[in-house]
Order: sequence, then structure tokens, then C-alpha cells
Amino acid sequence: MYLNTPPRRTIRLTRRGRLVLIATGAVVAGTAVAVPLLSLENEQEAKPTALVIPEGWRAGQVYDAIDKALALPAGSARKSLAKAALKLPSDAEGNPEGYLFPATYPLERNGRKATPESLLAYMVDTANKKFNGAPMAAGAQRNAMNVYQAVTIASIVQAEAASKADMGKVARVVFNRLERGMPLQMDSTINYALNRATLKTTGDDTRIDSPYNSYQRMGLPPTPIDNPGEDAMRAAISPTPGDWLYFVTVKPGDTRFTADFAEHQRNVAEFNARQKPSAK
Repeated sequence: MYLNTPPRRTIRLTRRGRLVLIATGAVVAGTAVAVPLLSLENEQEAKPTALVIPEGWRAGQVYDAIDKALALPAGSARKSLAKAALKLPSDAEGNPEGYLFPATYPLERNGRKATPESLLAYMVDTANKKFNGAPMAAGAQRNAMNVYQAVTIASIVQAEAASKADMGKVARVVFNRLERGMPLQMDSTINYALNRATLKTTGDDTRIDSPYNSYQRMGLPPTPIDNPGEDAMRAAISPTPGDWLYFVTVKPGDTRFTADFAEHQRNVAEFNARQKPSAK
């Protein structure tokens, strides 16, 4: 399959269809920020012994969390990238997005206190072990892509899927759109470009000049858009069989996938009807 193909005229959905297509993914990304870390503001509080990185956090969130956990000035972890010597794939071009593996990392190892460089290296090394093993690497090759492309798809799945059960279907929508030469039209990629997490995407948003604008650009975004976990990665290399091209979460626990645009519009209409306040 051809990935990262040149841009061409976009196949547009209705505005409402765009707004709800990935609504749940934005909610997931937003709630991830709420995962607590121990406060360092009160010196009498117990100092944290580990740093928890949730699935779906962006690199910027990871950098901020490292700074807080190590009680460093804001921006320290980001600045340390130049000397961290991270073992990233060549396609990443030095950008660790997608390879800061979500897990729990100790702030002291073998009697040595963690540094931004050591934590970032630990995360990337963990990602390499998870992603470059036989099952993941073979799965990527089976789908005619390299591991970095699989991680990029997994990051979209992580942002878009309302539940673990939906991940394989979301991955299949991505593959089906790529194979049909359709733009992905995922609002999560626009949110990444604008460094935000929101449910509302405007027409102006879909026209921004960015390689992450999957309404205007064909193929995958140039990098992952967050740091996916193993479930999302498994979905990316083994998508659920199906012909779906659209999906919408009508209500919690009820995400509907379809290949028929008219049916999708009906699902969207039902979603919109549920958002209206009940008449008193």
C-alpha cells in the first residue's frame, strides 16, 4: 500500500460528520492529562519515586511531567533532547514522538537519581523493545509498512478509539481510507498541529497549512501524534476485518462503524439529536 502520498483534492464529509467522527478520541486525550503525579510544591510531602506516563500522552506532556517529577525548571526535559542520544528510527529524524513509551518509570535506578536524559532514553529503549520484537515488526511488514508507520497508525488509533474493543475497527478505517486514496480526515491530527485537545473543529481548522492536516493532505501524518500503548500497536498491525470508512460514537458504549455514507449521516443525526437539551 502507498503511504504518505502527495496531497490531492480532499473528499469532504459534512461538517457535523467531521465534528463527531473523532469526538471520543479528544475526550480520551483530555482525560489522560488528569492522571496525577505527586506534588513537589510542599517540601514536607513524600517525594515521588516513579513517573507514570499514560497511554496517549504527547511528547510535550511527557516533557512537562519529567520536569515536575524531577523538580526542574519548565523546558528542561525538552532542552535535554540534544544530548540524550536517543536510539530513534531514522524516519523519526530525531523527534521522539511515538517512542516515549507509556509505562511507570523509577526516578532512581541502581542508586542513581534519574535525569531528563536517562528517563527519555529509558522510554525510547522500552519502545524499541516493544515495537521491534518479532510480533510487531512482522505484523508491520505483513501490512506493507515499516515499524515507524505502524507506530504512526497506532498513535491515531490511540487518539480516536473510544475503547480497547474499538481499536481494531478504527485501525481498519485508517487502512481502508489509505487503500482507497481517501484522506484520513481525522480531527486528532489537526488537534496535534494546533497543540490542543478539543471536540470542536471548524471549517477554518480543516484548512490550516500543516503536514498534520489530514483533511488537506493525503496519507499518514509525518510523525506519530502521541505515544501509543501496546493495545493500539496490536490494533495497527492486526486491524479488525471490515469495510468501514466512517465511525461515530452515538452515545457512550455505542460507536457505530459503517461503509455507507448515508448510514453514517443517520448515525450522526442521532448523535446530534442526543446532544440537544430535553424540552421542559
